[in-house]
Amino acid sequence: MKKLAVAALFMSGLSGSALAHDAGEFFMRAGTATVRPTEGSDSVLGNLGGFNVSNNTQLGLTFTYMATENVGVELLAATPFRHKVGTGPTGDIATVHHLPPTLMAQWYFGDATTKLRPYIGAGVNYTTFFDEDFNDNGKEAGLSDLSLDDSWGLAGQVGLDYMINPDWLINMSVWYMDIDTDVHFKANGVNQTVSTRLDPWVFMFTAGYRF
Repeated sequence: MKKLAVAALFMSGLSGSALAHDAGEFFMRAGTATVRPTEGSDSVLGNLGGFNVSNNTQLGLTFTYMATENVGVELLAATPFRHKVGTGPTGDIATVHHLPPTLMAQWYFGDATTKLRPYIGAGVNYTTFFDEDFNDNGKEAGLSDLSLDDSWGLAGQVGLDYMINPDWLINMSVWYMDIDTDVHFKANGVNQTVSTRLDPWVFMFTAGYRF
């Protein structure tokens, strides 16, 4: 009986250590990422009001390398986000696509064998905008030639991993990104530039696999 008990403790120790965010581990997570901009712009023109930007959900991906059992480095990627751009009196006037790759340094609380690992992170975001187009509403208002400058800014996150078994986990995380851009366009043929702050919250729910 003593031998069986020792064997059981040994095996449980092995299984516990397998549920690890240990140094050298690599995680890939995939799931939903919802971008919710929190800001807008000042008045575009006297009769149009300010820009506002809609929410959008896409496939979100994160790739994490554990440098130690508490320190991780994570890269955020996603399929392109598509936002409707509107103004108060006119409604939707344009669509804009963007990608926000973000690199984070993370601190994981607890130790490597803990199934539930909360973490925080801080890093830098680069957002690139493309396929910016005014729709019929925008064109009827005399707007054309839409483009947005790319953005660099700081980012922060909080998250939580739960190890289902030695290989699979589920995750939830919340990100905040500082995204500022200059919006360039023509209004009745006259060049215009409007500074716009997006500063979105990003909500992610993912499943992950450990390599």
